[in-house]
Amino acid sequence: MNADAQREAVYGAPPEMLEVRDDLTPMLSQYADLCEEHDDAVVLFQVGDFYEAFCGAAEAVARTCEVTLTQREDSTGTWPMAGIPIDNAAGYLERLLDAGYRVALAEQVEDAEEASGLVDRAVTQLITPGTVVDEELLDAGRATYLGAVARGGGDGGSSDSDAEGDTDTYGLAVVDVSTGECLVTGADRALALEELERLAPAELVVGPDCGLPDLSFDPMETPFEPDAFDADAARETLSAYAPQPDAVVESDAELRAVGAALAYAEYAQGDSQLAYVTRVTRFDPREFLQLDATAIRSLELFESRSARAGSTLFSVLDETACALGRRRLEAWLRRPLVDRDRIEARLDAVDTLCDDALARADLREHLSSVYDLERLVARVSRERADARDLRSLKTTLDRVPKLREALAGTDSTLLADLRDSLDELEDVRDLVGDAVVSDPPQEITDGGVIADGFDAKLDDIRGTAEAGREWVSNLEAREQERTGIDSLEVGYNQVHGYYIEVTNPNLDRVPDDYQRRQTLKNSERFYTPELKEREDEILRASDRADALEYDLFCEVRADVATESARIQAVADALADLDVLRTLADVAVANDYARPEFHAGDETGGIRIDGGRHPVVERAQDEFVPNPADLPRGSVALVTGPNMSGKSTYMRQVALVCVLAQVGGFVPAKSARLPVLDRVFTRIGASDDIAGGQSTFMREMSELTEILHNATGDSLVLLDEVGRGTSTADGLAIARAATEFLHDEVGATTLFATHYHDLTDAADDREGVFNLHFTAARRDGEVTFLHSVADGPSSSSYGVEVAQLAGVPASVVARARDLVDETDAGVADDADADGVAATNGEVDETAEDGTLAAYVDGLENGHRENEHRKQGPAATATTATAAAAEPNPELEAVAEALREADLADTTPLEALNLLSDLKGTLE
Repeated sequence: MNADAQREAVYGAPPEMLEVRDDLTPMLSQYADLCEEHDDAVVLFQVGDFYEAFCGAAEAVARTCEVTLTQREDSTGTWPMAGIPIDNAAGYLERLLDAGYRVALAEQVEDAEEASGLVDRAVTQLITPGTVVDEELLDAGRATYLGAVARGGGDGGSSDSDAEGDTDTYGLAVVDVSTGECLVTGADRALALEELERLAPAELVVGPDCGLPDLSFDPMETPFEPDAFDADAARETLSAYAPQPDAVVESDAELRAVGAALAYAEYAQGDSQLAYVTRVTRFDPREFLQLDATAIRSLELFESRSARAGSTLFSVLDETACALGRRRLEAWLRRPLVDRDRIEARLDAVDTLCDDALARADLREHLSSVYDLERLVARVSRERADARDLRSLKTTLDRVPKLREALAGTDSTLLADLRDSLDELEDVRDLVGDAVVSDPPQEITDGGVIADGFDAKLDDIRGTAEAGREWVSNLEAREQERTGIDSLEVGYNQVHGYYIEVTNPNLDRVPDDYQRRQTLKNSERFYTPELKEREDEILRASDRADALEYDLFCEVRADVATESARIQAVADALADLDVLRTLADVAVANDYARPEFHAGDETGGIRIDGGRHPVVERAQDEFVPNPADLPRGSVALVTGPNMSGKSTYMRQVALVCVLAQVGGFVPAKSARLPVLDRVFTRIGASDDIAGGQSTFMREMSELTEILHNATGDSLVLLDEVGRGTSTADGLAIARAATEFLHDEVGATTLFATHYHDLTDAADDREGVFNLHFTAARRDGEVTFLHSVADGPSSSSYGVEVAQLAGVPASVVARARDLVDETDAGVADDADADGVAATNGEVDETAEDGTLAAYVDGLENGHRENEHRKQGPAATATTATAAAAEPNPELEAVAEALREADLADTTPLEALNLLSDLKGTLE
């Protein structure tokens, strides 16, 4: 039985209980009823201070939560039982969720002391990965989405917005139940799946006839009532959140997706409307820079493929001061902008803050005191907020005037708009400030929550109780004087109430009106009729005060809930403000530059001066900046040794573009960029054995996606396409893909390759050119300079990289011998074909015999050898000119130049080297 089947097996009423259903005790019968009503989850049943499960569910809970499996016996049998403490349930619930279980909490919904017979219980909350709202189970800095996918037409009916029921249209909706955020979109299947991968909901409800492929993330896929996806039912559900549903959605599929998502969220929260979902927002994926799951993973935006801490773009940028800002930063990174005006507005705001260190510092100070307003107001609306939550709300709102003041001098339009959006909510602040004490207790039913002076009736009741307590506090002195017993004491405990305690030696002096309450070893406790009357008066007043306080608190909480939309608008502004301040702080700290965008110039390409990788530069003591000059629609073929920085270079170009379209400054001296519509990546080797895909098949699938969907406004990164098959096939695929991207697609492309024959494509097409990463060889050792230069590389230095990686010396030595033998064989073949060989390299220079021509000939010949090593399909495309005769002196000079480590050569050493070479030539 697989894991999913094992989980399903413990859902529903235990079969062994159903066999003796009529004989079960009332409590176990109630448990079985709730299990039947919620047969899609493990029911945790409140018994006193514990949540209990029975039978198979108990065994699953005990195993998963590592708690003791006990048993309960009655006339019907012995039932396995396991429980978790209610006061410390979060950690255990998290384990159950991580194990893939859905959990239904069945809580006591009436006071056990007031119940006549069995305490009534009901499932008050369904806890699943996509509907969790407990702060202890949530990541404060990340949204937790419940998603729903629906297909146009199908069994769900149709609507006026999609009368023909277009089955090629898919709707996607996500709801963050903890904050009230609700997004909906629609697109064709491919784009909808891409957006689903980007949003990555923790839980997914899938509509009829809407089978999904394997996804790159692992959501819990939850079955739900097919009727929830019916168009009419969905419209009715959505109407509670948007009075005009057709103004929110644009297709039948969108309507059905958002309706089902909201219906499931309501079901999980106890079948009640989510009043804090005040804005259902539709978006078009094409309104944002499209980054599919492969690109997000390859560029390491959120998850690193290495074990280094802080090795993602998000971690580099995350200088946010509050949870609101952290979630917003993630959202901006997942969906960079394509609207140039909006990008420039963000850049203007960041620029303004970069120039105003004092404003940045003030904003950070005040934002660091801001609580998570989105989740606070959600708890308020769900009636789950306590008095401390309301005080946290007030603390946050108290910061708003100070934030407005910090923004007063800024001249950015966006910052001015955000300042105007910061509603000070004085009515809410004053209400909470007047109603709730500054340091309230955790429980809202035990009194001490409502401040003095807020309610006259409460003050009167408290006055009565306080007068009674004052009378009691004076009683001890009066009774000591009346009885003459100096050791007489007046006390109180919760079991016996107020009492007068007299030690045994003084019992003969006790007045007649004392009535015995309790006998102790060395004393007796008494009460008087008047003390009893006062006690009853105090207790009645205290109980009335506690009950009235609770009612008053609920009224205040309900009044605050009516302002949910205003509070959420403030939360939005705070989140944006925190991200803009963060981008400014990061830009100043890391010497980032403001990017420029081409103003409607379709021919403008990517031009970056001194570009750096924002993550790698943080992990290295020294980082070599590199330029990028990529005309629109060009294909740059990048060659060079392994470990020389090709992949880092390509990623840094993409990250500069992504960060710029987020609205941030970029790691470069300067950058002039186009507005991209998509970024595609085909970087790194991976396979999917379970899915039946080899590394090469996976590579070809990713290449297919790129070739079908890239446009002239896209940036494409390709790394070693075609290496998973034979050399001839791989080179052919790489060449054909290069030509297609150049001729048919027109996408700006960076293509890293070890196929040196592919560099000949630059001779055939004007928009294809070569770049290479430099290396220096000295005394048989290779130093990677990590600098990009024009033209193709002369070698891949594979054996040297193997040596650096720690391959045994004998293997490295044997590899060198095999390379030398291959070079010699290629040189012999070249001689046989009428091409003169020189040290295993070919001279393809003109006949003038100059040193420059000779060195060029050596380098070109080396490339020709590399071409021939690729296999019979790699026919050299460069014609060979007349061969130069071998010249030992010229060879020595050329070798000396090639071996010179220019990066480590001082000016004096360089002059000495030139002098020696000149003497050799003379």
